[in-house]
Amino acid sequence: MDEHEWQVEQFEAYRTHLQAVAYRMLGSLSEADDAVQESWLHLSRSDTSGVENLGGWLTTVVARVCLDMLRSRNSRREEPLDMHVPEPIVSREDGIGPEHEALLADSVGLALLVVLNTLNPAERLSQLDLAVLND
Repeated sequence: MDEHEWQVEQFEAYRTHLQAVAYRMLGSLSEADDAVQESWLHLSRSDTSGVENLGGWLTTVVARVCLDMLRSRNSRREEPLDMHVPEPIVSREDGIGPEHEALLADSVGLALLVVLNTLNPAERLSQLDLAVLND
């Protein structure tokens, strides 16, 4: 297996986590996907041979990309026409088991995103760091 194939395999292993971090910071599934894609570009252009914790490295990259996106929103002075509510994650009500529990946790996460929207980007990142440490 060459270096590129190894990077692809490792990135795919962390993709779900990276999307969750980006979604929590940005409150938008499409923007979260953009942030994850940008983190892939960073990974593919970087020499990661000295990186001991690739998951932590990727999480840091995604968080920085999200912060840049949030700052860009502020510098463009984007103002929503009405109150911004994060995009809901559509789930089936008849789900049972761990998948259902995960979907329920995501729905609770929406309420937390409303609270996070009141924080500035640096405060958001610090709250996410606390959440990761508590997990």
